[in-house]
Amino acid sequence: QRLRRVAKCYYHFVRKNTMDSIAELILNLGQKAKKASRSLRTMDTETKNAVLLNIARNIQKNQKVILDANQKDLTQGKSNGLDDALLDRLMLNPERINDIVEGLEQVASLPDPIGEITDLEYRPSGIQVGKMRVPIGVMGMIYESRPNVTIDAAVLCLKSGNAVILRGGSEAINSNRALYGCIKDGLIEAGINSDAVQLIDITDREAVVRLVQASDYVDAIIPRGGKGLIENVSTNARMPVIKHLHGVCHTYLDKDADSQKAIDVAFNGKTRRYGVCNATETLLVHQDLDATTFEQLIDLYVEEGVELRGCQEAQKRSNKIIAATEDDWSEEYLAPILSIRFVSSLDEAISHIEQYGSAHTDTIVTENKTKARKFLAEVDSSSVMVNASTGFADGFEYGLGAEIGISTDKFHVRGPVGLEGLTSQKYIVFGDGHTRP
Repeated sequence: QRLRRVAKCYYHFVRKNTMDSIAELILNLGQKAKKASRSLRTMDTETKNAVLLNIARNIQKNQKVILDANQKDLTQGKSNGLDDALLDRLMLNPERINDIVEGLEQVASLPDPIGEITDLEYRPSGIQVGKMRVPIGVMGMIYESRPNVTIDAAVLCLKSGNAVILRGGSEAINSNRALYGCIKDGLIEAGINSDAVQLIDITDREAVVRLVQASDYVDAIIPRGGKGLIENVSTNARMPVIKHLHGVCHTYLDKDADSQKAIDVAFNGKTRRYGVCNATETLLVHQDLDATTFEQLIDLYVEEGVELRGCQEAQKRSNKIIAATEDDWSEEYLAPILSIRFVSSLDEAISHIEQYGSAHTDTIVTENKTKARKFLAEVDSSSVMVNASTGFADGFEYGLGAEIGISTDKFHVRGPVGLEGLTSQKYIVFGDGHTRP
C-alpha cells in the first residue's frame, strides 16, 4: 500500500510538471503568434503569394521525405488498429501531394481579400461610410488524421493575413512535422516571421485543453475531426469556434430523374471516397423511380462491396439489402455502408433530411426544374445541389483553392471555409473635418 501511495504521488508530481510545461508552451506560442499577426495584417499580396509558392516548391522537392514520414504514420496506425476510413484520411501518395501543390498554386492566384473596401457611400452628414475586410488575427487549428490540413490551414491563414497555431492528431505526427518543415522554410525564404505558422509538436491532449483556453492570444478555433473532438472543443473553448459536427449527406433520386444521371450521381457520391465528410450516407428514392434504374444502381453498389441497409420497401425491391435500424438514418458511416429509404414525395424526402441530416450537403437528381428549385429553397444545409454528386462539396472544387473545413454553423461562415471565411469586416469612415452637432 505504501508503494502504491508513493507511486501515485510520483505520478501526480510528474503530471503536474508536465501540465505546467504545456501551459508554458501554449503561452509562448500564443505570444509569438500574436506578435506575428500584427505584421501579417499589412503584408502585401506579392509577399504572401511568394510564401505560398515557396511552400509548394519545398513540398515538391521534399516529396520523398514527406511520403516516408507518412508511411511511418500509416504503419503505426495499422498496428494501433485504425479503421480503413481513418487510414484513408491519413494516407498521402504522389497524387495527393500533387493536389496539395495545386491547391497552393490556386490560392496564390486568388484575389487577396484583405483591404477590400465595399459599400462606401455618403451619409446626409457628409461623411463617407464603408466596410474594410480585415484578418481575424490568430487562428487555432485542431485536427485529426488528415495531414493535408497542415498545409490547407497554413496557406489559407497566411493569404488571409492570419497567424495560425496548428495542432494535428498524434496518428499523423510524422507527416505533420515533415509538411511543417516545408512551411517554415517557405516563410524564412520569403523573409517572413516564421512564427506566423507554428506547430504544436507534442501529442499530449493537455495541449488542446490549454489552446482552447488561450483567449488572450487566439481569436478563433477551428476543430476538424470526429464528432467527439468537435463537441469537446465547442464545449470548452473560450473563443468563437468555426465547426461542423458531422456529415450525414443525402442523395435524393426523384421520379423525374434521368436514369443515367441518377446512377452516376448516387454511385459517385457514395463510392468516390468513403472516409470523407461529403460522402453520401443515405440514398432517398422516390417510390415511382424507374425500377431498372434502381436495380442497376444496387448491382453497382454490391459489385463495389458496399453494404446496403434499407427500409422495408427497399428490401422488397432487392434481396441484396438488409434491414436498416432507426440509428442508420442519422449515421455518418465513413465506410462502404449505405442506408436506403423509399419516399412517396419530394416533401417526404425533404422532411427526412430535416429530421436526420446534419446540414452538410444534400443533392437532388431530377429533370423537373420546379422540384429542383423547391429542394434548393427548403433544404437547410450548407451546400444544396441539383444533379451533382455530394463529393463536390469541397473548397477546391468551389474555386476556393483549398478549405480549412466545412462549416455547418450559420455564423460567421457557412459551407467550405476559404479565404473570405477567415476574415472579418470593420467599418471605416472618411471625413473632411466633419464634426457632429
